[in-house]
Amino acid sequence: MKNKILLLFLLTVTMSVKAQVDPFKKGSVMVFWGWNNARYSNSDIRFKGDGYDFQLDNVVAHDRQTKFEWGTYFNPGSITIPQVNYRVTYFPKDNFGITLGMDHMKYVMDQDQVVDFKGHIDDPKYAAMVNNGKVDLNSGDFLTFEHTDGLNYINIGAQKYHNVYNKKNIDVFLSYGAGLGALLPKSNVQLMGNERSDRFHLAGFGLDARAAISIVAVRHIVLQAEGKLGYINMPDIKTTLNNKPDKASQDFVYAQFNFGIGYTFNTKKYN
Repeated sequence: MKNKILLLFLLTVTMSVKAQVDPFKKGSVMVFWGWNNARYSNSDIRFKGDGYDFQLDNVVAHDRQTKFEWGTYFNPGSITIPQVNYRVTYFPKDNFGITLGMDHMKYVMDQDQVVDFKGHIDDPKYAAMVNNGKVDLNSGDFLTFEHTDGLNYINIGAQKYHNVYNKKNIDVFLSYGAGLGALLPKSNVQLMGNERSDRFHLAGFGLDARAAISIVAVRHIVLQAEGKLGYINMPDIKTTLNNKPDKASQDFVYAQFNFGIGYTFNTKKYN
């Protein structure tokens, strides 16, 4: 009799522990859609082509938020216009997810700035815009530069999840992990009077570290807030049309905050 009571006690404790450490069961899938804000470090951008090779130092850039309107953010025909994140996470092990997703950020060079210039330009018109080793970008005649459709970071990541609150219809868990991937920006660039280039191109790679807090309601609905710190390196940005060899290169670090909603399926709660 004592052995049966001891066995029942151990089984109860084991199930209780499992309920706390197993919020996402092996084989579960989570789909997620959200929106992001991003901040970028200053960046040195180098431009190379026929008749020029120069670098602009400490270029300032920001993201570009789309004004909130229900018809833009939730209309299926326009939901990719804002800065968005979407991903699918599969759990090959309890509490451990593998994520495939895309961060659709936007990167816009500030036009109102004067930057340091290093290098040479053969065209006397644009060479004359350089004064005392600096060039004023304010007019846009020398350069407009942005990745606004967008700075697309296609990434795969791995995250570990920890349950920190467990009730009948609410679970809260923290996660952390890292990711890597490719940059497929649609760069909108007009450089020194050349025809504007605006096309998708595989330009480089990215790395990130990520952490999130997620609330799971009624077993399936996920509200998630996530922060990312990352590094982007793009050595092959297209700057002109007609398959010319002209290109730009840059690298920078970024911080991103995203918030959104997800849905889990093929899951099991232990309550």
